[in-house]
Amino acid sequence: MNAPGTAAPALTSTTRALSWCLHLLVVGLLALAAVRAVTGPEPHAGATVAVAAGCGLVYAVGPLLPRIRGDRRAAWWWLAAVGAVWLVLLALSADGVWVAFPLYFLQLHLLPRRAGPAAVAATALAAVVAFAAHQGSFSPAMAIGPALGGAVAVAVVWGYQALYRESERRRRLIEELTATRADLAEAQHTAGVLAERERLAREIHDTLAQGLSSIQLLLRAAERTLPGAPENAARHVGQARQAAVDSLAEARRFVAALAPPALEGSTLADALERLCTTTGTRHHLTARFHRTGDPAALPTAHEVALLRVAQSALANTVRHARATTVEVTLGRVADQVTLTVADDGTGFDPGRLPLPDPETGGFGLPAMQARIRALGGTLTIDSAPTHGTTLTARLPLTSPADTGPLPTPVKPPPPLPTTTKAHP
Repeated sequence: MNAPGTAAPALTSTTRALSWCLHLLVVGLLALAAVRAVTGPEPHAGATVAVAAGCGLVYAVGPLLPRIRGDRRAAWWWLAAVGAVWLVLLALSADGVWVAFPLYFLQLHLLPRRAGPAAVAATALAAVVAFAAHQGSFSPAMAIGPALGGAVAVAVVWGYQALYRESERRRRLIEELTATRADLAEAQHTAGVLAERERLAREIHDTLAQGLSSIQLLLRAAERTLPGAPENAARHVGQARQAAVDSLAEARRFVAALAPPALEGSTLADALERLCTTTGTRHHLTARFHRTGDPAALPTAHEVALLRVAQSALANTVRHARATTVEVTLGRVADQVTLTVADDGTGFDPGRLPLPDPETGGFGLPAMQARIRALGGTLTIDSAPTHGTTLTARLPLTSPADTGPLPTPVKPPPPLPTTTKAHP
């Protein structure tokens, strides 16, 4: 309930209705005093009617003037003017005592918390004294009405203010919660976009990029055999065509977020063995697959990650290592499944790895590490110039029921753990 002249931020439909009720109460009580002065044996009937009308006009200034509604200091002056006119009315007619009740609400709303009850007490005292003067005597009963009205007004206003503060606190909390939910939804959307972008980037590197690189190497080999050995050139072109078919199938599968074609209807060990056979056939490289222990059944995400790591590692061997032999080993150590890719190539210094670059590449090792770390595993490399490279991926064994698409982290992976050898 906002009285006229309050500097409240905004009026709701409820407070607006209460304000109108207060206005009507003031007008009704002033009209009652004027009517009783005219119809009763009042000695100053004309003056009483005039003062009642003046009090009503002064009161009406508050709701009508924007300055008083928006400026608390101006509202205080307005309240003082209303109180002064009311005191004149109270001196002329005992019926003016009834106007004290709405004045209580105005004082409690417009004045500070400490000054409001003091003003209510002073108003009640003035009402009691004036009424006793008009009656010519005083009795305790005369003080009950104004005092009880003041106590009720204080209880109502303070209770309303407490409810209003609680309502405002809850409104702010709801606004903060709504804003937080919006920020969280935006953050989740951004994280999802980044995760999907990273997934596509890894899949493109491990499928299309490696396939195109293989096709390029095969076509260069075919070019070198011409025109002296057209049969060999035709064989290289056929292998390049098959690599293109395989790459196209891989692309269609990863766009749909499906398992690689190599894992359809077969185990990871079979897929790795076929990968070694294909790599050795296409690139004049002895690629052998070994299986140690019993890796047991793996979740789909684990199989996809290990197959992609093997594909990327073998592609690096073909393109950079100048190796003649590469060994791919799938095994189990304690509660981990391990994949090891070891070659006898030139190796390199892991401390001098070039940064990934769109022109020169270098995304292979970070992509492999991201895949393994997303599943709680580790990826290590052991290499040195002229001493070959050994890459080892370790993943914790989980329940075969925990299958699903490969998780994709949003944060970039930290540097790979290395010893003294590896190739990019």
